[in-house]
Amino acid sequence: MTDEPGVEALAAELRRQLAGRLEKDGPLRSPEWRAAVEAVPRHAFIPRFYRQSDAPGVTTWEPVTPETVGQEEWLRLVYSDETWMTQFDGRDIDWTDPKPISNATPTSSSTLPSLVTRMLEDLDVHEGMNVLEIGTGTGYSTALMCHRLGGEAVTSIETDDGVARRAHEALAQTGHTPHLLVGDGRSGHRDRAPYQRLIATCGFRSIPPAWLEQVTPGGVILTTLRGWMRSLGLVKLIITGDSASGWFSEDAPSFMIARQQDAPESLGMVPEPEAGTKRKATYGPGILTSSGPAFMAQLAAPDARFFSMPVDGGPTGTFVLDSVTDSFAVLAPMGSGWQVRQGGPRRLWDAVESAVAIWEEYGSPSTAAFGVTVSPDGQAVWLGNPSGPQWPLPS
Repeated sequence: MTDEPGVEALAAELRRQLAGRLEKDGPLRSPEWRAAVEAVPRHAFIPRFYRQSDAPGVTTWEPVTPETVGQEEWLRLVYSDETWMTQFDGRDIDWTDPKPISNATPTSSSTLPSLVTRMLEDLDVHEGMNVLEIGTGTGYSTALMCHRLGGEAVTSIETDDGVARRAHEALAQTGHTPHLLVGDGRSGHRDRAPYQRLIATCGFRSIPPAWLEQVTPGGVILTTLRGWMRSLGLVKLIITGDSASGWFSEDAPSFMIARQQDAPESLGMVPEPEAGTKRKATYGPGILTSSGPAFMAQLAAPDARFFSMPVDGGPTGTFVLDSVTDSFAVLAPMGSGWQVRQGGPRRLWDAVESAVAIWEEYGSPSTAAFGVTVSPDGQAVWLGNPSGPQWPLPS
């Protein structure tokens, strides 16, 4: 954090403005969390970061520091409601001579404050509660919880050593003393259990069993469920004994997937031109990128990913490959519609089309119509109620 005259005063004013916008727009609903937003200096947690360039062509990220854009502009960017990238491909950045970065995958960030505060509000914490955070990241959300509950009540786990080290330094610098750990968040942290609240700031393919064991009955788990194709969305689960259930939120905010659950490097084997059986497709590949249908496709084919390229030397088609079962579906243009060619243990496109048809039958609802049940017997997403149509989550 800089000590230049006027910088801290400007930062304090920008925090007040940010809190006012978040309160006006809805994510910030309580005076306790507003006080935290006004008090915690976000610029201490992201002194340097990357933003996406507007230049056409390959996606490129450009460095933002007080030196590259000036102190005032840097602060205004810090206190805007934006997500800023702080790491790519799991590697530390050399900030002695930062360069634009292209062809890289973001692996750590400071999430936009509206989503951070919305999740903290939804967590419904009260004084005296013990909270476990999965994914310390920059430490900004950790600091907000420390301001609200005190450092003794907050335990936070980060999987990346470098990210954890920088968060620890920023938290110490700002006077916050949570219990910080480096490890696999799926295991939680038994030594400080039980917890009344658990919040995850990275995405998971299913709910880790350890979380149910470490959160008390009546407690809350707030996390993002996602797959290898897309995010399913934010879900709030209430613990009942050794089980939990709850609903997705209205929209589908997305976090980076937990590194231990990232997709395999290989997409799977591209099928031979004559492999599989063909039929006319009811839906084309556009459903894989349309909000509601894509949600259903992720549920129906949890281990699949897709890409487009010319099919058999002809026009561009879409390949849907399941690297776990080696199942495939290849969609190719056919007249005014599409033909699908499928093979392997699972008929992927049959499953996707069936799920989309059910979604349409129920009136094409938002994600808020879906819930999740987690029990020792398995985990499933359901539509309407726990007795409605169900799709299992991967174990």
